[in-house]
Amino acid sequence: MSAAFGSAPALAAGKLIWAFGDSLTAGYGLPPSQGFVPQLQQALNRAGVAATVRNGGIAGDTAAQARARLLWGLRGLGARPDLVIVELGANDMLRGLPVAQAETNLDLILAELERRRLNVLLVGMKAPPNLGAAYRRSFDAIYPALAKRYRLPLYPFFLDGVAGNRRLIQADGLHPNIRGVAIIVQRILPTVRHALR
Repeated sequence: MSAAFGSAPALAAGKLIWAFGDSLTAGYGLPPSQGFVPQLQQALNRAGVAATVRNGGIAGDTAAQARARLLWGLRGLGARPDLVIVELGANDMLRGLPVAQAETNLDLILAELERRRLNVLLVGMKAPPNLGAAYRRSFDAIYPALAKRYRLPLYPFFLDGVAGNRRLIQADGLHPNIRGVAIIVQRILPTVRHALR
């Protein structure tokens, strides 16, 4: 767990972004330099945005587990982030946990970030068809509803352009490979840049 926070580089001049999430932000199964966080930082820097992206992803975390470590994670940054990217809920969905439970915990996370007047980008997840139409409909609706409630920018689906393409997914069938992460970063980059402004 400590690697998610302890291996971050010293904060350079510019913006501080905290990617608060699960294995998707943590770069599960990938070399340390090829996960979402380092690829996003590299993309921002190439685009002329001076930014340090810190990894707040823990593989396997549900929204409840992430909520329990939220304040500890913020303290561990050592500085006020200019943007918090919230990417959570996939593990709730994969375990078939009640949609209301995931929504409540995400709501509490966003409420705390709002209380601290932090800039937030909410990143959504989508349930696969095998979970049933009713569950899928309810789960997918969480993110637009919360974005509207808290007046937040929303990136609707973290795995947009990658989900369902086996060439972009690791052997576990769940996590993006290096090429998949590159596509995710390319697609989310304009939304991150806009949220920073």
